[in-house]
Amino acid sequence: MAAPKAADADKAVAKIVASPGFKKAVAKLDADFDRTVADIITLTEIPAPPFKEEQRAKAYLEMLKAHGLTNVEMDAEGNVMGVRPGTATKGKGPFVVIAAHLDTVFPEGTDVKVRREGTKLMAPGIGDDTRALSTLLAYVRAMDAAGIKTKADILFVGNVGEEGPGDLRGVRYLFNKGPYKGRITSFFSMDGGDPDQIVDQGTGSKRYRVTFTGPGGHSYGAFGIVNPMAAMAKAVTDLYAIEPPKTPKTTYSASVTGGGTSVNSIPHDVFMEFDMRSESAAELAKLDQTLIGIFDKAVAGENAARSTKNGAVSYQAKVIGERPAGATPHTTQIVALTAGAVKALGYKPTYQASSTDSNIPMSLGVPALTIGAGFRGGRAHALDEWIDVTKDESLKGMQVGLAALLAVAGVE
Repeated sequence: MAAPKAADADKAVAKIVASPGFKKAVAKLDADFDRTVADIITLTEIPAPPFKEEQRAKAYLEMLKAHGLTNVEMDAEGNVMGVRPGTATKGKGPFVVIAAHLDTVFPEGTDVKVRREGTKLMAPGIGDDTRALSTLLAYVRAMDAAGIKTKADILFVGNVGEEGPGDLRGVRYLFNKGPYKGRITSFFSMDGGDPDQIVDQGTGSKRYRVTFTGPGGHSYGAFGIVNPMAAMAKAVTDLYAIEPPKTPKTTYSASVTGGGTSVNSIPHDVFMEFDMRSESAAELAKLDQTLIGIFDKAVAGENAARSTKNGAVSYQAKVIGERPAGATPHTTQIVALTAGAVKALGYKPTYQASSTDSNIPMSLGVPALTIGAGFRGGRAHALDEWIDVTKDESLKGMQVGLAALLAVAGVE
């Protein structure tokens, strides 16, 4: 759907924010704030490492059930979800989705006990993305308490697999295989804290684990034969000689390495992991082709430089992650109305590019944005991750997402 003019969108959202229903909803957010904080703590202290989100997912499933949503379920990928039916479609769709991810970056065994210092709560994963999971529950309670009815059905989702190796598997399944495939018309991912945040560009990425293999041998006795380490080193050097475009922003990284047998052995195999990102699908594809060419050249160069009497050097590049690039144009309704919500609460919209769950719908042409939960925080992906739960500031920030959701879903 085409976007209304900015002034019209601002006016429409301002009308929602000034309405008695919205004010009642905010009063409920206020009255329930301690409960929201308690939900953050409860969920944070349930470990949810990559591919092992089930315990937290089951707890969130029960929370969704307790909030009176319909069709509450866990799909085959592990996402949990529930529907708040609209007056026009009565739970049959199409759906406006608002989602937050269940998983964290932290490995199994990480201490996730929440510590409190004044208004700061500290624990791994507390900001990314547990505060958003609790905010979604707060929205359901607020809307119900205020008697707010929307025209469109809203699907509330706690999804798996957003972080790192998860490779957006939860939202991939939601859009490509799950029961709501083809029935979602707008998508919000709530990830991050800043209430002025509007992620309207999805940074694409491609990641490889590349294994370089050779005959191996004694470092002294077999000296002069090919060494896969030399080929790998050449590949890294040549990669870092590339000047990628600054616009659209395009990056690369040689990130993790290992292999070899001992200090006195020419290695049989070594590996390195590479990460490439771009705001442009075309630039990402171009960099991908360049990197494969670099691997080919590095291996050929090593085989030409040293003896292959015991065997040649080769490589195998395994894709370990791939996220599509995409964008939601400012000509869409969701962008104009969300910007209106940011402004209606006294903030200034900041448009950003990032790699989030919204990449999937963006790449499919479904209007999608990633927005903040409204809580200040910092040190994401670190053991001392924190959020600030100062009530007035957090309450104001939470209203942005609610206003945007109601504007896109249409208030009766």
